[in-house]
Amino acid sequence: MSTKDFVEKDYYKVLGVPKDATEAEIKKAYRKLAREFHPDANKGDASAEERFKEISEANDILGDAKKRKEYDEARALFGNGGFRPGPGGGGSFNFDLGDLFGGQQQGAGQAGGFGGGLGDVFGGLFNRGAGPGTGTRTQPRRGQDIESEVTLSFTEAVDGATVPLRMSSQAPCKACSGTGDKNGTPRVCPTCVGTGQVSRGSGGGFSLTDPCADCKGRGLIAETPCEVCKGSGRARSSRTMQVRIPAGVSDGQRIRLRGKGAPGERGGPGGDLYVVVHVGSHPVFGRKDDNLTVTVPVTFAEAALGADIKVPTLNGPSVTLKLPPGTPNGRTMRARGKGAVRKDGTRGDLLVTVEVAVPTELSDKAREALEMYREATESQDPRSALFESAKGA
Repeated sequence: MSTKDFVEKDYYKVLGVPKDATEAEIKKAYRKLAREFHPDANKGDASAEERFKEISEANDILGDAKKRKEYDEARALFGNGGFRPGPGGGGSFNFDLGDLFGGQQQGAGQAGGFGGGLGDVFGGLFNRGAGPGTGTRTQPRRGQDIESEVTLSFTEAVDGATVPLRMSSQAPCKACSGTGDKNGTPRVCPTCVGTGQVSRGSGGGFSLTDPCADCKGRGLIAETPCEVCKGSGRARSSRTMQVRIPAGVSDGQRIRLRGKGAPGERGGPGGDLYVVVHVGSHPVFGRKDDNLTVTVPVTFAEAALGADIKVPTLNGPSVTLKLPPGTPNGRTMRARGKGAVRKDGTRGDLLVTVEVAVPTELSDKAREALEMYREATESQDPRSALFESAKGA
């Protein structure tokens, strides 16, 4: 993130929340917008992808209590993109934000009288700061985020599973220990003096910072570039990780594992791992939110006279349900606690739908019995009400 982004972007406006929004309100707003603009839901839509990146950036700042505090304190120093004049002041301040964000002390006689405190305010947001003795130091860099996919069976998704994921990402180069230099002795970039950023004038008497083009934001330049990473300090790395997928995960769900992405550089934190879950189907059971579903065939006699029927459960013993006399085709009954695992550890229910099975072949005895039943119920016309309603409409 550059200083320009910080100065110009209103992250509260990006998420559509007030400045005094609670942590829960910020999280709720982010999740709603992330679902709406996620690239998976807007394939090929470049504008939605950019909007998603902007939303994620805002959440990274406002969703972290420390960064949000630093952001609010820093914003208090700005008006509409510039410093607010002090009491009685009618003009603009002549500050170089490159000095301010670098945390360099100004003398008491210099304009404004601000010291290194601004470097402390912005250091956490821009990964910059002053090192002891030299005035500058190379900064840790966060690792990249990684996205992977995993396919689970229906049962694994319901009960949870630990699966191996093989991932490829950029990591500190092993050949040069992440220095970028073949001999392990890079020098501090003279252009940015090891900060990884340079100031540029933007008018109005102040400057903005951008990543240093000479060292590509690393703060270091390799005298003898490493043959493996070409002086970047980063190389492609593959690794296999055992990832625990929680019970009750649904098809298409995106799980975030903090710090499990690509390793950071110079002691920086790892990126995040995003796992998109695909769930296979089951020949018997279906799923509706936290509930499992199953269709159970019953005979006409069981539906008409009532019966105790056995119903299978997923990976457990069968349960017995009492079928009331006169149960209609398509009626759904509930076996409590036999469904999918919820986030709180409890289970949903098993929804059992009754399907009256009509025989395609009859024995002579069965046919005779049905003929007798038809004769006994000739006076009953189940469609009479249907015709009456049709006439009255």
